[in-house]
Amino acid sequence: MMPGGLTETKPATPEIQEIADQVKPQLEERENKTYPVFVAIKYKSQVVAGTNYFIKVSISNSTDECVHLKVFQSLPYQNNGPSLTSYETGKTKNDPLSDF
Repeated sequence: MMPGGLTETKPATPEIQEIADQVKPQLEERENKTYPVFVAIKYKSQVVAGTNYFIKVSISNSTDECVHLKVFQSLPYQNNGPSLTSYETGKTKNDPLSDF
């Protein structure tokens, strides 16, 4: 993969779910609501000075409602956890993941 380019969409892994779980409180604070369902289903990544993750997260058991997260993970030596840099609500499972 070329630095700066987005990978193909991939199924979420346990590592991606862990990243989503770590930024969930940041999203809940910004949206002023809680998400009882928060399941990462797909993701893309982008290598920068660290890694940007674009994660599609299912937020409902009964509908296709999703949220798209843009999460920055700094380089390991910096010892910083993942940070929610942007997000998009009102998405569905069929909406494509893209840079935003």
